Amino acid sequence: MSDESGGRAQPPRTWEVEAFTVFKRLFKIIEQYRLQTRPGKYIAFQEPEALKALLDLDRKEGLYDWDLIFSWVEQYLQYNVVTHHPRFLNRMWSGANLPSLVGEIIAAVSNTSAGTFESAPVSTLMETAMIQQMLELVGYPKGEGQMTTGSSNANLIAMLAARNQISDSIKHEGIFSEKELFAFVSQDAHYSLDKAANIVGIGSRHLVKIPVDERGRMDLQLLETNIQAVRQSAGVPFFVCATAGTTVRGAYDPIETLLDLRDRYGFWLHVDGAWGGAAIFNPELRSRFLTGIERVDSFTWDFHKMAGTALMCNILLFKDGDILRTTARVGDTSYIFGATRETDDLNPGSFSLQCGRRVDSLKWFLDWKYYGRQGLAERVAAYHQLCEYAEHLVLQSADLEMVVPRESFNVCFRFVVPDTVSSNGFNRKLRDELHRREIGLIGSGYIGADFCLRLLIANPRIDEPEIAAFFQALISEGNRLLEQP
Repeated sequence: MSDESGGRAQPPRTWEVEAFTVFKRLFKIIEQYRLQTRPGKYIAFQEPEALKALLDLDRKEGLYDWDLIFSWVEQYLQYNVVTHHPRFLNRMWSGANLPSLVGEIIAAVSNTSAGTFESAPVSTLMETAMIQQMLELVGYPKGEGQMTTGSSNANLIAMLAARNQISDSIKHEGIFSEKELFAFVSQDAHYSLDKAANIVGIGSRHLVKIPVDERGRMDLQLLETNIQAVRQSAGVPFFVCATAGTTVRGAYDPIETLLDLRDRYGFWLHVDGAWGGAAIFNPELRSRFLTGIERVDSFTWDFHKMAGTALMCNILLFKDGDILRTTARVGDTSYIFGATRETDDLNPGSFSLQCGRRVDSLKWFLDWKYYGRQGLAERVAAYHQLCEYAEHLVLQSADLEMVVPRESFNVCFRFVVPDTVSSNGFNRKLRDELHRREIGLIGSGYIGADFCLRLLIANPRIDEPEIAAFFQALISEGNRLLEQP
């Protein structure tokens, strides 16, 4: 549709005809992408400079040329990581559930903000309904909640809520006239807590990171010692974040003992279940990992991780009602969200950190209705069993070893090398080669000074034969690297 004379092309005049043509062409590409198979490969790997040249990102803009647009769409899919491929083992999420993909497409096409009932009537009702379902699931009969942009955002809101409980004036006067406030987290807690400490104004020095025990859990004896030290120096221990499934080891901080400390010292107890919070769906795993969760002050987990909903999709729940609204409401929002308090439930934008809100409730609503609690419970249990199987394969292999025993859903292992070879350096190289040679993309991390390969399973397409095949390919690649001069 570019002008042959080299001038600026004119946009099409019939929007309806253009939209029909575009959607027809787009869905044909999507269909081909989802149905294609690349046996053994999850990516057509290119180094950054080579990929930049292939994409030709500097081509002229403003030509109203759909052929040009779709060439980039096809290139995006051609060189993008296929996250629904079973060899994508790098993150705590994978290719999205089909019901939520339908919801994502509809949300994009309808293009509204889930801030008010009048602009998003269906979305606000769906979000209210799903929050109520999750409150019942966790055991918060008098609670409240909100869907957020992810657990990083949810952790921030929880810390902000805890800060605002210190006094009636702190929300308006700030922390300047208050005693020094201290928050406590595990040294393996998510980095979003560092950001939260900065944003709520207590500063990184007042975020105390507690060492972990031999299982990767917060050392609660050291936590209590640090709380007592803060109190003795006239500080206020106002917030403790327990992690339900740490990023590297998958460790769960002991909630019940933390609740005893909460009752003794009066801090706010939040649980970051971004990864491991999915155990809430399965009664057996809940009793094993999340006992006492119904008594904590706030709890968050990501639906886009083990539950498989399209990115991003998260919920933050509070045990007691009206805390979220009083925490987030600042300034006059009536000119956008309505003037009366009675409209709050149907105008969630008035107590969100962000003004515009994506329609995430539709994705989660469709997934929930399609799979149900039982289906999601079975999925999470299957992931846990596959992790047990993966650990078994490592323990049975002469070429592999566990860096630490498995705590839950994370399998932290490494390739065994001779004493003359650096284990950390070799395993980093092995991981990179697995990626470059399109064998698989696996997570990694450090446990103390030891680099480990970190197997994460959040993909319903993965089964025992696929895990066995991946380990076989990994061992073969490791031995090939060892043989190199």
